[in-house]
Amino acid sequence: MKNLRIYLNTSMVLLFILITASSCIEDDAVVVNDQTQDMVEMSRSSEMDEIDMVLGDLVVNSFQQQESSTTDRSVYDNQLPDCVTITAVLAQNNVSVTLDFGDLGCLVNGNLIRGQIQMTYERNPEMMQVLISYNLVDFYFNAKNVIATRTILRERFNENNNPQFTHTLDMTVIWPNGAQASRTGEKVREWIEGFGSGTFEDNVFLITGFWNTTFVNGNSHDYEVIIPLRREVVCAHFVSGSFSVAHTNFGGVFDFGDGTCDNQATFTFNNGEVVQITLN
Repeated sequence: MKNLRIYLNTSMVLLFILITASSCIEDDAVVVNDQTQDMVEMSRSSEMDEIDMVLGDLVVNSFQQQESSTTDRSVYDNQLPDCVTITAVLAQNNVSVTLDFGDLGCLVNGNLIRGQIQMTYERNPEMMQVLISYNLVDFYFNAKNVIATRTILRERFNENNNPQFTHTLDMTVIWPNGAQASRTGEKVREWIEGFGSGTFEDNVFLITGFWNTTFVNGNSHDYEVIIPLRREVVCAHFVSGSFSVAHTNFGGVFDFGDGTCDNQATFTFNNGEVVQITLN
């Protein structure tokens, strides 16, 4: 499998890894059935990764919009299309923000989202930490029903003197065909460049954490960031960093490279074999 190059959609990368890893397994009916189930689960797990990312972006951006100064607010005003209704209510020091995507849905960065995100937090300019709680109401992401009540701990400055957001990942996703999976874990998003600059394009984040996806049949998939994932908002993919993958049938490390904004990544199996991956 060394030096193998393949072209993949980002959401299907882990699915490809499983297919490649399974190619050396004995080809009998039972194993084939197991492989098929594993492939479906890996695909669904990657879909949950995308939902995690989008939910985090929506809540963090909405929080920044509400808390930014009048001068900076224009940076965040245009992040959502006009079909999203944003309602903010301040009662004493308690802030409630509702993002309403409508009953028919709203297209946000290529994803059809409908329902509401309801978030609350306490406003206190002197507080070093703010706990943002949010709840999903009749929420659908590309026809998948997402059920979650989650939190984000916003720290004004971490030990590196950077803003930081710690996301809980507890949620359940129900697919249109009735399939269901749950996600638990934690992701920490450190804002290392671009904070307070007055422009969105120079923002850079480092993401660390761990998470688990469990399906109703009891199958479980574990992931953990080894080297922080660097996200530059002007780049379509992570530019560096790696995470481990632990699954019943295989394990290894997925690596995004050395910092170059490109579509190249690798997966190294536990036996040392390396697959070159071109992200679409």
